[in-house]
Amino acid sequence: MIKIKKNILKEKLYNNKLVIGPFLKISDPAVVEISALAGFDFVIIDREHGPISIENTQDMIRAAEVRGINAIVRVPRNEKTEILKTLDIGAHGIEVPQINNAKQARKLCSSAKYGDLGDRGVCCYVRSADYSEIKQDKQKKKQYFTQANEQTLVIAHLEGIEGIENLDDIIKEETIDIIFIGPYDLSQSLGIPGQVHNQEVITKMEEIVEKIRDNNKIAGTFVESKDDISRWGKIGVQYFAYSVDVGIFYNKCKEITSDFRSVLDMLNRNKT
Repeated sequence: MIKIKKNILKEKLYNNKLVIGPFLKISDPAVVEISALAGFDFVIIDREHGPISIENTQDMIRAAEVRGINAIVRVPRNEKTEILKTLDIGAHGIEVPQINNAKQARKLCSSAKYGDLGDRGVCCYVRSADYSEIKQDKQKKKQYFTQANEQTLVIAHLEGIEGIENLDDIIKEETIDIIFIGPYDLSQSLGIPGQVHNQEVITKMEEIVEKIRDNNKIAGTFVESKDDISRWGKIGVQYFAYSVDVGIFYNKCKEITSDFRSVLDMLNRNKT
């Protein structure tokens, strides 16, 4: 029996559920496990920004599977070999940056899918194929390629004004599941960088999300607060990338030290 893990995240999204997961830059698989135990739906292993290697990524994917969540990997660039390696080590989905036109979108989709849907390179001696276990009979092989195509999430990350302007062409690529729009990138494309709560940004985001949903795609974005989730969730965004592990850790440490500092200072004064 083929052991391809069911993509619970993809199932939730296509059942119109909202999901949330953090970007991870720390390469320790324990961070993946903690994220799962804390209740996140998925993690995004960030190989575009940060020191995570392909070897670290493989172990982090294993940790996600052990703890029952899905691991998305943001690859460094839209290159066939990057996407191939990432899927071969078992990633449940790929998030690809700088998808700004139809040609780049086609390249992404072609690299991510086998057979009639694309031209992903075939090697049975990799983790995703159970290290050649699928070679034991023809039925297993056929099942593997079909399930790999079905289960893999493909996420196109639009960045900057070019991607926004070419959305109509990008969205036509059939095997893209999620169109990810960064609100900061969107604000910059509108000439108001950083003003992500400006009504002009909100109105444009509403237009974009409506277009994404009308084309049977899922909309994703980056959030930093409950207000962000409420704002974008109400207009139809489902896939929420929340903050970054290092930022979450820093903010909690800062909260603790700020809270304790007055007591420490008082005790230090009493010692003098």
